[in-house]
Amino acid sequence: MKLLNRWGRQARIFLKKIVREKASPEYIAKGWALGMFIGCFIPFGCQLIISIPLSYKMKCSKIGATLGTLITNPVSIIFLYPLQCVIGSTLCGGILSPQAIEEGVQKLSNASVFSAEGLKVISSMGGDLIASFFLGGLVYALVLTPITYIFIKKAVIAHRKKAEEKKRGKSIQKTSH
Repeated sequence: MKLLNRWGRQARIFLKKIVREKASPEYIAKGWALGMFIGCFIPFGCQLIISIPLSYKMKCSKIGATLGTLITNPVSIIFLYPLQCVIGSTLCGGILSPQAIEEGVQKLSNASVFSAEGLKVISSMGGDLIASFFLGGLVYALVLTPITYIFIKKAVIAHRKKAEEKKRGKSIQKTSH
């Protein structure tokens, strides 16, 4: 129970940091949506190389574009990548067995993408698994990107409205004394 309370407290602190960025709600939300898209679609380890330059090109939050990619991390890829490959394989007509997906994801998660070993692992995975991975990632991205944009934008607007009301309430109290 203490762990859940700590996680909840950390989530609230994290959310406050998100909404306090000094920019428009659209700018912040666009950065987070970009990060989410890249985090879903691009393999772990390559994401920041793509999300940070794109955030400059798209004129959106660099913080959001960076932190939004954290949907995939060493813990979450254990669950997300196999499901991503299953979704992609299903959309391709069920071309991969669960064993092939499990083996491919295991190999990929144990290799560094930027090493010779990582490139060898990727090239040995076969086109079906790679296609399934990217198609499944595209499905994740198409679902989660707009949700992220809407959620972050609403959170920023709500926080700023609440902060403004609080500020007005304090100024009214000062003038009435």
